[in-house]
Amino acid sequence: MATYKKRGFKPKNKVEEAQLQEENSTTAEVFNTLDESASKTEAWVSKNQNYILGFIGAIALGVLGYLGYSEFIQKPKEASAANELFYPQQYFDQALADETQKDSLFTLALNGAEGKYGFLDIIEEYKGTKAANLAHYSAGMAYLNLQQYENAISHLEGFSSDDAILGAMAKGGIGDAFAQLNQADEALEYYERAIAHSTNEYSTPRFLYKAGVVSLNLGNKAKALEYFTRIQDEFKSSQQGTGIDVMIGLAQN
Repeated sequence: MATYKKRGFKPKNKVEEAQLQEENSTTAEVFNTLDESASKTEAWVSKNQNYILGFIGAIALGVLGYLGYSEFIQKPKEASAANELFYPQQYFDQALADETQKDSLFTLALNGAEGKYGFLDIIEEYKGTKAANLAHYSAGMAYLNLQQYENAISHLEGFSSDDAILGAMAKGGIGDAFAQLNQADEALEYYERAIAHSTNEYSTPRFLYKAGVVSLNLGNKAKALEYFTRIQDEFKSSQQGTGIDVMIGLAQN
């Protein structure tokens, strides 16, 4: 065991003198090793200081560049795109409320008018913005109503959202497009994705019902029964819950 020795300690015998000499020798070796390591480190830093400074500078520039891009380019771009989105969205909302003129209104929403951007212009000119993402959704729904199903699928697939309603509606809209194209398997797949996206009183019973109907058409009564039974158990008060007993009877028989 090492023994603490006061400064100026003098050995009392040869054994203690030998111990003291050994400790002094070990200490000297440790400091020599540290000095050598420090010297090597300093030499390496000196030799590579340009690379080191360049690396640090690149990181600093990257951070500053990102902050500058976010503050002076992306934020104004987002604001401009959001302003542009307001115009075609008005046409879209009017189309949903006016059955007689919906085709022309959806077309105006897509292409714009009077020098104003439509959804397609916003998608092209403001890529990467939240407004462009929302424009994909609205464009997809507009194309779905215009019975241009391939275009509807393309734009709805380009839309991404964690929102409980919009995310489910986009996936369900793709299912509707595939159903109209008589691609029942693909339609069912997207209805199931819409159901899995979120559970809510609006979209969930809607796509449970559609998934059940498609399953019946595919001859899979067991799966259809699962969907219809879930509506009966969880969403009895929904629009789809009305008369769900009849659909359950069809699936059972």
